[in-house]
This record gives sequence, C-alpha cells and structure tokens, in this order.
Amino acid sequence: MISFLHAPYSDEETYALLHPLVKKWFCSSFSHPSPPQRFSIKHMLLRKNILISSPTGTGKTLSAFLAVLNELITRAVTNQLEERVYCVYVSPLKALGNDIEKNLLHPLEELSALHGSDLGIRVATRTGDTSAYEKQQMSAKPPHILITTPESLSLMLSSQKFSAHLSRIEYVIIDEIHALAENKRGTQLSLSLERLARLSSFCRVGLSATVAPLSEIASFLCGRNRVCDIADVQYVKERDIQVLCPVDNMLAHDMEYISNKQYELIHELVSTHKTTVIFTNTRSATERVVVELQKRYGYHEQLESITDYSDEQGDVRTTISAHHGSLSKERRLRVEELLRSGALRCVVSSTSLELGIDIGSIDLVILLGSPKSVSRALQRVGRSGHSLGVASKGRIIVLDRDDLVECAVLAREAARGFIDKVHIPLGCLDILAQEIVGLTLFETLTAREAFVCFSQAYPYKDLTFSTFLSVLRYLAGSFSSLEDRNVYPKIFFDEDTGLIRRRGRMARPIYFMNSGTIPDQTSVTVKVGEAAVGSISEPFLEGLKKGDVFVLGGETFEFRYSRGMTAQVVAVYGKQPTVPSWFSEMLPLSFDLALRIQSFRKDMSEMFSQKYSSQEIYHFLEEHFPLSPAGIKSVFSYFQQQHLFCGIPHKNRIIVEHLNERSYKYVIFHTLFGRRVNDVLSRAVAYLAGRLGERDVEVGISDNGFYLRYKGTLQAVQAFKSLRPQTLRALLRTAIDNSEVLARRFRHCAGRSFLILRKYKGFEKSVGRQQVSSKILLSSAKELGDDFCVLREARREVLEDVMDVESACTVLGFELSVQEVSRGLASPFAFSLLLQGYADILRVQEKHAFLQKMHQEVLAKLSLEQSRAAVEEFSYAQEFAKQEQVAEEKRVEEVLVLKEQLYQAFSQGLIPREQVYDIQKLIEGERTVHPRCISWLQETCSSTPSVLGEKLSSFLLALLPDLRWR
Repeated sequence: MISFLHAPYSDEETYALLHPLVKKWFCSSFSHPSPPQRFSIKHMLLRKNILISSPTGTGKTLSAFLAVLNELITRAVTNQLEERVYCVYVSPLKALGNDIEKNLLHPLEELSALHGSDLGIRVATRTGDTSAYEKQQMSAKPPHILITTPESLSLMLSSQKFSAHLSRIEYVIIDEIHALAENKRGTQLSLSLERLARLSSFCRVGLSATVAPLSEIASFLCGRNRVCDIADVQYVKERDIQVLCPVDNMLAHDMEYISNKQYELIHELVSTHKTTVIFTNTRSATERVVVELQKRYGYHEQLESITDYSDEQGDVRTTISAHHGSLSKERRLRVEELLRSGALRCVVSSTSLELGIDIGSIDLVILLGSPKSVSRALQRVGRSGHSLGVASKGRIIVLDRDDLVECAVLAREAARGFIDKVHIPLGCLDILAQEIVGLTLFETLTAREAFVCFSQAYPYKDLTFSTFLSVLRYLAGSFSSLEDRNVYPKIFFDEDTGLIRRRGRMARPIYFMNSGTIPDQTSVTVKVGEAAVGSISEPFLEGLKKGDVFVLGGETFEFRYSRGMTAQVVAVYGKQPTVPSWFSEMLPLSFDLALRIQSFRKDMSEMFSQKYSSQEIYHFLEEHFPLSPAGIKSVFSYFQQQHLFCGIPHKNRIIVEHLNERSYKYVIFHTLFGRRVNDVLSRAVAYLAGRLGERDVEVGISDNGFYLRYKGTLQAVQAFKSLRPQTLRALLRTAIDNSEVLARRFRHCAGRSFLILRKYKGFEKSVGRQQVSSKILLSSAKELGDDFCVLREARREVLEDVMDVESACTVLGFELSVQEVSRGLASPFAFSLLLQGYADILRVQEKHAFLQKMHQEVLAKLSLEQSRAAVEEFSYAQEFAKQEQVAEEKRVEEVLVLKEQLYQAFSQGLIPREQVYDIQKLIEGERTVHPRCISWLQETCSSTPSVLGEKLSSFLLALLPDLRWR
C-alpha cells in the first residue's frame, strides 16, 4: 500500500494538466518546476495520496497549493465554484501568516490580475486565536481553502453547523508532518482525519523536511489499508556541515580563555556571512549568547546601510536579536520580519525557528553544542540556503569532548544520508476517549462503527475491540466508584444494542472547553515545612525521586514528596546534587544516533587494541569525519586516555566503574544509549539493587550512562545482569508506580480524557487543584485495576514517550559483556557524568578546573603505571613517540623489502633504468615523479603487475591516484 516514486513526471506532463491561466502564471514566475513539484503536482491533480519529503526551500508547499489553486481556478472561470471548503491545510504552527502570504495569497493575487478580475477564491485561517465573529463569518460563508491547526480541526468536526462545510472536502494538506507525528497533537490529527473520512473522500498530502522512516510517516498520513506514494527528493539539497573547536586542547586552557575564543569564532563566522541563525539548546543560553555578542562586538556598525531596528526602549539599535518561545508573539513576529527583510545580521534561537516558517534567506546556521539527533541537525542547518540550488551551510561549535565525539559522528552520518527514526506514540487512550466524545456530540452510531473508524488511524493500528470497549465503559460511567470522586458519564453506551451517543446537555460545552492535547503547566513552589524557598518547573519535578538532591538559590535540598503544586524538601549540607537544575531543558540523544556513536567507539577500541599506529588512527579520523586538525587531535587523545585507563566501552561491552568518594560509593555504568534509555536502565537497576540491599539509592543519568550513589554495599552489577527484555516493562511499571513522573503524567492523561475537567460551568480549575484531584483519582484508578484506560495510558506515556522502554529492551538483547573496573579514579569517559552532580554547585570556571584536575590525575596515574617519571601537562607526547617509533621501525622494514624487489626486477631487466630512480624515490616517500614514470606504472600495474612482485606492485598501484607530475 506504501510505495516510493522513482521517477518524476516530465514538465510537459505537469503542464498538460494545468489550467492555461495557471500554466501561464507558473511559467512566467519560474523557469521550470522544482523536483518536489515535478513529483507532486500531477499526482495531486490525479487525486493520489502523496508524502513529499524534501529540504526547506525546494518549493514543496507551493506545489501542494498549486494543485489546489488549479482545481479552484478551473471551477471559478466556469462559474462552478461552490460555497464549501475544498481544501484543508493543517500546520502545527499558529504563525501561519507569512507562509500563506508567500505560497498562497500572493500567487492568488497575481493569478487574479492575470485573469483580469477577482477569481472569488476565499482563503481563511482558523486557530485558537480566531475571534467568535470571524468564526461566525466562516460558518455563514465558508472559505474555499481553510488554514487551521490539529486542535481547531477537531473542534470544527464536532460543530454540527461547520462540519457540514467539510462534507465534500477534496484535499487535506498536512505541513511539517514530522513535527506532528511524534506527539499527541499528531495522534489527535490522525483521528480527526478518520472522522473527516466518514464525511468525504479526499486526497491526502503530507509535506515534510528531514524525517525517517518515510514509509511509517506515509502510513501515519493515510492510515491503514490506503495507498500512499512517497516522493523522496532529499538529494536536491547539498549540505556543508563542519564541526569546529575554538581551541586546540579543551583541557589546556581556563574557561575564560575558551569562552573568549568561542565568541571570537562566532563573531568571525557571523561577520563573514550576510545573515546567520545561531541555535542553542536552551532559552537561557539563547539570551546569554545575545548579551555576550552585543557586549563584545555591538553589531551596530552596519545599521546605517540597512533597515534600522530599535529595541522596545527605542534607544538601542542592534542587528542581533533573540527568538524563543518565552518571548511575546508580537516580539517573535517582529524578529521574523526584520530577519526576512535583512535588517538583522544574526538571530539566536533555541528551538522556535526549527520549523518551516518563512524567515527569508539565511547564509549560515551555527549550532552551539550537539542538537542530539541527525534529523534535528538537518532541520536546523536546512534553514540556511533557503532556495533551490544553494547549499545548506552549518557549523557546529563544541566546547566539550563528549560533544565533540557526538557531533563528529552526527556530521558524518548526516553526510551519509542517515536520519534518526521518528517516534510515533501508539494507542493513546486519552486522545481516543476525547475524540469518542467529539464524535458522539451530534451523531448516534454503534461501537463497532466507531471502532472501525478510529482503528483506521495509524497510531491505533494495534487497537483491539476489547480495549476500545474499556474506553467506552469509562466514558459511559461504568465505574460507579468514580462518581464518588465527582466523575460523571460523558456518553451513553448501550451494551445490548452497541449504540453510543451524547449524554446530557453539558457534553458539548465539556468537550469544547476541555479538549486539546497540551496540558496546563505552571511552576511548583518548593517548601521546607511551611517556608517557601523558591520554585521549580513542573517538567523538572517530574524527574525527581524521593531522596534526589538539587540546588535552588545556591542552597542544596533533598526532595521528599509533592502535594498539588508544592514540593516538600529538606535542606541538606555536604550532599552532591543528583539532578542538575537544567535537567528538564536537556534534549535527549536519539537512540539511533547513540548506536552510531557506539559503533564508532567500537571501531576506535579495536584499532587501539590491535595497536594501530597514531598515523593510521589519525588518517581514519581525517578520512571519515569533518573535523579540524584540533578536533581530530582531541578525539584521538580522549580515546587513547580511556583505552589506556580501563578500555573503551561500546555497544557490546558495558564497562562498570566502582569509585569511592568520602563516605559514599559510586557504581558508574557506561551505557551510551541516550537519556531516555538510561532512565529506564537506571530505574530498573536502582529498584532491584535497592530491594536486594534494602536501602535508598541515589541515581544520576546522562546520555552517556548512569551512576548509583550509596553507602554500605549494593549489588548493582548483579541487578543489571539480571535484567531481561521480556520482563523489563513489568519491572519498570512497578518501579514507577509511586514516582512523581507517573503522578504528573496521570494528571495530563486525566485532563485529556475528561477524567478531570479544567473548565466547567464557568469555573476554571487551577493546575494545583487539578494535581490534587489527580492524586486522589490515581489512588482510585489503581483500585480499579491495571486495565483502567486512563491509568494504562499514563503508564504507557511514561514508559514509551518520556522514557524509551522498547529501545532499552533492544539493548538488553545485544550480546553484552559486563566488565567491572576499580581504579581509584574515574575514567575520562566518566568525567562529565560525575561532574553533572556538581553542575549547580560550581561556577562554569570551577567546573572546567574540576575537569582539568581529574584529567591531570588520570595522566599522572597512567604515567606511574607505565614507569614514566613524569608526563607533559595535558599531553601524551611520550606515548605518541613510542607508537611513532614502532611505526617507523615497521616502515623501515617495509622499505627494505620493497627496495629488494625493485633491484631484483631491475637485475632481471623487467624495469627500465630510467624508471628505477623514480620508483626508489616513491618507496622513500616522494610523490612527485616524471610523467613517463606515471604512464609506465599505469600500464604495467594494470596489465602485467607480476613483473614487479606482489608487494611492490600493490604498493605502487595504491600510490597511483596521489602521484603528481614533476
């Protein structure tokens, strides 16, 4: 049912189906169709479902709209345009205006001008910001092209009056589908499309930038048992991605020097390009970079030659600005306008400019630190070179050795065309409950009919009828104990006849006031007893477990429990934090990229174990990774230190370090599989080890591994070895049962499934009151059993969306060897994981000094073990020299063998005298020779290589591509 298109339609085939007016406009505006347009325009006009995957700026949005405009213009010029919606365009973004202006309204104006009169084609946008008056106008006079969001589409389908306008839809275009498929907004959209399919048969068009696997996204677009063709035209965009280090050795300088070099590098890149977008991974970093660049370099000097931009006070003019989700909508739109017009030299963003809003021509994208996935890197870098035929240019700047390795592998995989797989949430029962209520608002149907409708959606491909019935029974109020908690039925369900329908007059307002997928969130007050000491974000609270230690306001607190929107803690002194304050802002490393890094680790481990020379390893790094010489040197030394210290962990070798620090003990697991997988593994190990030892265990996790911190004894390694893929999910379900993350996620699922109502009869329940209600309902839900749909969904969301239990099971299915080491010091690969615990205690400069000290201790230990009196600071010069000496001895021996074969062949008259001198120089390292020697070698090595001897012939044949004329 899913197939790839291997050849585009010809321009003539595309033009043949276009209305003469559209063809005339298109040919006058563009020299020829772009690759996505060649694949898609005719396909859409033939009413065939299609997923178009191509980089930003290749014309895929216009191609989708062009097919629709062609249909509408054909009807308009023959007076057959009806008062109904022909096309629904869905985007995850509310900020649709600029893209619509460029890809739809502007072409429509030019087409009307070309026609000589207004064509009468109406376009309207309906989102959560649309006023009641505008909605009334649309109901009275519907637009022919409706621009909307997933949430608004669901509401329109549940409106009896407006849904009539959708009964004969011909096209549905979903833009940025990759950004929808990976969350519950996309899940709701998939169900809305199935509801829409009950009203009309329509052509589905998906538009996506960098995403994989395309076959799964196509299934998400079209649902089960439908045909969908995929136009994969990623190849049309060249990419230039490099990884840069601002200093030669990250541990040889203090942090101030490195920071200065970083900003010098950023300034150099920005000043040599017309327009630059800088991506950071957090909003706080975005603001910090803007302030530092303004303070150091001003970015005011060229303002007179371009459009002036004054800040809100009107007294500072600048050509740099921040753009992130915490800024007001008006400020973000202003920044986008200035960027598009060329008034801004540089914009610094966190994630708000990742998606495909039109931000004009960008020359360069700079990524500060790892974006944690290849697809995210390509989406960000793809914002540059925003036109066909122009390469996307990206530079990744790293200040950390783990980041350096991660970004080196990421850049290599991007060049190879690798893309991480998107995670699509499956079987979300809270969204299903919500859409069942919406479906029954003005329609009576059987449970089987509703099941057939919703199970067509790809996220519900594995939905069973028994599970569907469990959701119906919850909505119908079959659990009488819930009425004691003020939870009342939302639908009527007659199990004898199987009919379902709306229940009561309040069902409609409940649905319209409480539907949606994004939960209410606010800050959580932190208290010691009754005294408030500050606040933390709710996502940060989700990650806390009893006993976790964190820093707030410069003081250290241990988490005990939460009630509503209050977290109870106790002040502690001398304890190392287990969760850094920026934990909730961290982007998780994708599992697919983690596996590629693990493969690289394994390659490096084998090369060191097999005693490859430093030149050979350097050559391997130079050949396969877009790194500067400084970056290559840093990667080499980092891996060499780890190899000499305790070995290099990788996909099949889990190294576990035991470490003592004061009265505490650490057990450090090197499991570079991403934070979501390590969250699973660490919780499972801590739960089992804690039960075996009957003691509390502190846990710290990162993308690269996790550690347990404890007193006394702990059977952590035995616990890890006892984990099995087939029992991991059940174990984790028990481990999270009383966790903060389950309590919070249960509230989110309860809100989506109407177990908790945010708004009811004019009253709005605060987030704190919702959480209090949620805690009470969670206890009731557990009494109802594990199959209660809301509890079941909350557990699924924690295990599959927050964590990654499936990938953790995959890891446990590998052939793993567990190697325990105890060296008295942490290995180089463990530095950043251990430093995480000190992240909120130490200033940036102190953290760097901490790393330097750990590094020096490791070097000193290695020096003593190898009987060296001393070692140069931050250098492995002597170790390198030792390897170089071995390699040199090997090379001398090879030279002697080759020369012996050369003289033997000459004495037998097999090599002309005039070639002997040049070949001797080649053996000794020369690469510039007389042209006649090159010609002779090409002919001899290809036709009769045996005359030179096997080794000499192979040696010369390998040199041929590198030889130059003298």
